[in-house]
Amino acid sequence: MKDVYILAIETSCDETSVSIVKNGNEEINTVVLSQIDIHKKFGGVVPEIASRSHVENITIVIEECLNNSNMKVEDMDAIAVTYGPGLAGALIVGVEAAKTLAMIYNKPLIAVHHIAGHIYANRLEKKLKFPLICLVVSGGHTEIIYMKEDYSFQKLGGTLDDSVGESYDKIARVIGVPYPGGPIIDKYSYMGKHTYNLPVPLDDDSFNFSFSGIKSAVINLVHNEKQRGNEINVYDLSKSFEDVVVDILVKKTMKAVKKYEVKELLVAGGVSANRFLRETLKEECDKQNVELIVPELKYCTDNAAMIAAAAYNMYLDNRFSDLDLKIKPTDKIN
Repeated sequence: MKDVYILAIETSCDETSVSIVKNGNEEINTVVLSQIDIHKKFGGVVPEIASRSHVENITIVIEECLNNSNMKVEDMDAIAVTYGPGLAGALIVGVEAAKTLAMIYNKPLIAVHHIAGHIYANRLEKKLKFPLICLVVSGGHTEIIYMKEDYSFQKLGGTLDDSVGESYDKIARVIGVPYPGGPIIDKYSYMGKHTYNLPVPLDDDSFNFSFSGIKSAVINLVHNEKQRGNEINVYDLSKSFEDVVVDILVKKTMKAVKKYEVKELLVAGGVSANRFLRETLKEECDKQNVELIVPELKYCTDNAAMIAAAAYNMYLDNRFSDLDLKIKPTDKIN
């Protein structure tokens, strides 16, 4: 079988990324232009600014990726792009760029779901063995997904309110940690002790999550301590918060692993870079003789390599989109 080269575009939020991947698992080159420094002063992503930055940089990023790879669009077998979910204005830039390339160079167009991309980032590490369970944890999603085979996504449960990544960033903002706060909270947790009593979020028999309660508890705690003139120990609070959140994530994920009798667990999404989550899941997987696969850190956050990896099986199955492809900012994976 001939080698398959896919050029992928990812612009669902605040990273402009283009990648070329061979056969769904060999990264040729990836360029990621992050907007973190732009949005940091606002304490979060500003959609209008994000989309404007994508417009300014998408052509530059495409050209840089091709030049770094010493390849041309003519060498590609298909063009893949994230069509949703994500910020509407940001998604439009990527989809229109991909449609233009597909039309001009007469290449198949592959529309990839953003979460499928995060899941298939693990394929860049090693071949997936089905059936498996995937824990998706990011700034916009917290879900447990069962996969019987390639591109079969059964959502077992998800967050009923805030995502885990959103909760990390909100807690960080409350205690004065700059955006993006999640990685800093994780770092601080290793420097503190579990001294604050926080509620366990939705500790029931379902595979659902709820992080609004613990978020509100932290906000009230910080407010009350300030009213009393007491200083919050940000390291201890980070440790207390992370202990509770990671514990419920791991508890429900491992329950799914046991119920569905799988031997492989994937972690996907930006929060998969969380050190404490990785360590705790590894410890539990070792106890149950389950293989844990987590993406390399560069594949945890939004990137186009994961979109190309997810597009590979779609290419083999001829699952192509027409040039009238529309974005779906709130599309579900199943």
